[in-house]
Amino acid sequence: MTRMVGLLRQKSNDTFIFMPSLQARPSINRAKGAPLCRSQDWPGDSSTAFRTHVEPRGSRGNLLTRRTPSRRKVPLRSVSIPQGENVSKTALIVGASGIVGRNLATELAAQPNEWKIFGLARKPVAIDGVEPVAADLTSTDSLRGALDRIKPTHVFLSTWMRQPTEAENIKVNSALVRNLLDAIRPHASVEHVALVTGLKHYLGPFEAYGKGVLPATPFREEQGRLNVENFYYAQEDEVFAAADRDGFGWSVHRPHTIIGWAHGNAMNMGVTLAVYASICRTTGRPFVFPGSAVQWNSLTDMTDARLLGRHLIWASTTPAARNQDFNIVNGDVFRWSWMWQRLAQWFNIEPAPFPDKVSPLEIQLADAAPVWEKIAIEHNLIEPKLNSLISPWHTDADLGRPIEVVSDMSKSRRLGFLDYVPTDDSFFALFQHLRNQRVIP
Repeated sequence: MTRMVGLLRQKSNDTFIFMPSLQARPSINRAKGAPLCRSQDWPGDSSTAFRTHVEPRGSRGNLLTRRTPSRRKVPLRSVSIPQGENVSKTALIVGASGIVGRNLATELAAQPNEWKIFGLARKPVAIDGVEPVAADLTSTDSLRGALDRIKPTHVFLSTWMRQPTEAENIKVNSALVRNLLDAIRPHASVEHVALVTGLKHYLGPFEAYGKGVLPATPFREEQGRLNVENFYYAQEDEVFAAADRDGFGWSVHRPHTIIGWAHGNAMNMGVTLAVYASICRTTGRPFVFPGSAVQWNSLTDMTDARLLGRHLIWASTTPAARNQDFNIVNGDVFRWSWMWQRLAQWFNIEPAPFPDKVSPLEIQLADAAPVWEKIAIEHNLIEPKLNSLISPWHTDADLGRPIEVVSDMSKSRRLGFLDYVPTDDSFFALFQHLRNQRVIP
């Protein structure tokens, strides 16, 4: 394997270019004639704050502790993007209405001559260039009926259903994957299945989150599984078993906390912090960091939903990435003691000093529903119900962790995925999108 050697050279205030040396000429998966650097909007926005900060030259593991393989009609219409007659790949996005699925769909739709796109959800939403598919992943009959005419070459699994216990999480969420892969099996069309999980692979499930003996940071793919039950592992095993049986390739993608937008998403720190900051600005409440001293002072990272979408496409179409697991984060590291000030500056408020004790958002925002409803009415916002926008429990869990959490991206870099975005830019692009869409004032 060729070792990647090079440097990041600043081109402008917000754009960096990776310049590989002559020792390293990694390939990058892009269409002929496509720009090496481009801007990418949030779905439905005209913002250009996000850039893939890459301009490569030239062309060109040990996985898990458990086994790995050897080898209907819906009352909804999406706006179609004209597709070429010779489209060679058909994508099925499972969980297309979620934060990962929507951003992936936007990335795929930017390549209309390469992809025909189907977006499956229980209640599909209209996405440009995507044909909606309504189906219930818990029902084999529903899936068979909805997918009978669809012959996907690439399947992207980006959904799960939270249950009261990890035992139930395993039972329900492994079945979702198994049901889907069984439903599309008769066509024998699948070439690649990409599964999105996350850093609970290294940190443990909700019931044992960040407890016990954990791998050292930065997390690396070769560190494998913890000795605990985890629905991520169960979902992986379903993919591995089907790949063994049916002969398709696979990839597993482990983002950190995802920055992006999807209305009703159950785990959305970016939107939660944007709403919290808006409340603080309107009412004069102090903008207090809700997490632990460890998170305030330690290095960490996050994942831009658009970057994750590009990573999914890259891995599913790059032979060297076949049958591999990957971490996927933005590429920078930061401390919340710095980021909290950056977020406050964007909202033109003063950050409060680090508190003497942890101040969870669930407590800080316990009485905020009528406050937000008043703000929403005054500013004609699209969602007056606070609980439909924010997920304080999830933000509290992430920012309250008693350990450093940071991931290594070397595996993807060595194989040619070089895209990068500063995390403060990710937040700012999201905030501007939320303002443009009248989600926040």
